[in-house]
Amino acid sequence: MASTLKPSGALILATMAVTPQWTRPDDAEREARLRAMKRRATGLLAVALLVFVAASLYEAQFPWLGYVRATAEASLVGGLADWFAVTALFRHPLGLPIPHTAIVATRKERIGQILGNFVQNHFLSRDVIAANLRRVHPAERAAQWLENREHARQISRGFASGLVKALDSLPPNELQDLVSQVVRNRVRTFRVAPALGKTLALALADNRQEELLNATVKLAADAVRNNRDLIRDRVRQETPWWVPPVLDDKIYQKIIVAVERLLHDMVHDPHHPLRASFDKAIQDFIDRLQHSPEVIARAEALKEEWLMGASTDDMARKLWEGIRQSVISYSQGGGGGGDGGPNPLDHGLSEFGTALLSNPTLLAEVDDQLIDLTANVVEKYRFEIGDLIAKTVASWDPDATSRRFELAVGRDLQFVRINGTLVGGLVGLAIYTITHLLR
Repeated sequence: MASTLKPSGALILATMAVTPQWTRPDDAEREARLRAMKRRATGLLAVALLVFVAASLYEAQFPWLGYVRATAEASLVGGLADWFAVTALFRHPLGLPIPHTAIVATRKERIGQILGNFVQNHFLSRDVIAANLRRVHPAERAAQWLENREHARQISRGFASGLVKALDSLPPNELQDLVSQVVRNRVRTFRVAPALGKTLALALADNRQEELLNATVKLAADAVRNNRDLIRDRVRQETPWWVPPVLDDKIYQKIIVAVERLLHDMVHDPHHPLRASFDKAIQDFIDRLQHSPEVIARAEALKEEWLMGASTDDMARKLWEGIRQSVISYSQGGGGGGDGGPNPLDHGLSEFGTALLSNPTLLAEVDDQLIDLTANVVEKYRFEIGDLIAKTVASWDPDATSRRFELAVGRDLQFVRINGTLVGGLVGLAIYTITHLLR
């Protein structure tokens, strides 16, 4: 058994090495039952003593009392021997420091070592752990439990509640700064111009720019048609004062007619020169976004300017508040089910359990993984667990340890005293009878 705890094992097992709770709610009841059994065992021993004294006094007058005396004498010997043995487990009999007595108090270090060795060899061995886990089918049990929608809800709500408590315990300003830093770092690793170029290339594949151009031309035509008065006023304002109003109207009419004819021709003529120019301009723009160092550098500079601005901090603050409110709402049953009903996570966990149950092969694989993982962990730390048990028992108070053991098993040990008194008497009677028969 390992003599010292490794740092990793100590970290995992530190919470186990605590002083035991020496008082329990049922201690008074245990104490009363122990005292009652002690009185019975001692009373039986006292009866044997009285019978022995009486039989010894009248044996000369009534020889047959020899059998009674021999029985009572053997009962006294058996009862006293078992009283000494039981008492010696927990304290010194009659307060005398007799060697090899008060065993629990004086040998608790050895008892702890024996207990630690027993646990690590018979409970924490790899074969025992694997056999017991395989017998209970942990993956199937977990899937059956998870299949219940209420159990899935408990997991999701418990996780969300724990996350809310963790978030509330952390300084909000530091968390907001952390979110802001994460946003900045993430955006810095993202090259804007090439990504935008690839997005446009995908969006405009298969000549979809034609659809974009048609939509744009139609919007322009609608804008011209709906803003004729505005265009007329603008032409009138830009025309010199000495130009006659009639000429203003002619200029306006020519502009309107020319624009509408151009837009009409672009919509209905798939080979219009402006369409080719538009296609070329779009392709050139996409190519420059992806490959032009100047355009890429300019986009990165704009991105960096945006990142260093106050808008990034404001966005991070809103993102953090949104995350926090979503988690709080989810933990309180508002995660999408409405009125505390099922939400996507509840449903997903439940469906996962159902799917796992319907796949025996996957269940077997999960069982193998769980068993192997658990057995490896136990195998790695079982010596440290045994050492921890030994050291924990050794650190207990001797008197309190003896008292706790006596409350736990002392009542049953009083039956040993009773049996010793009765069986000793029967053996004494048998020996006395055989001796007389052989004379």
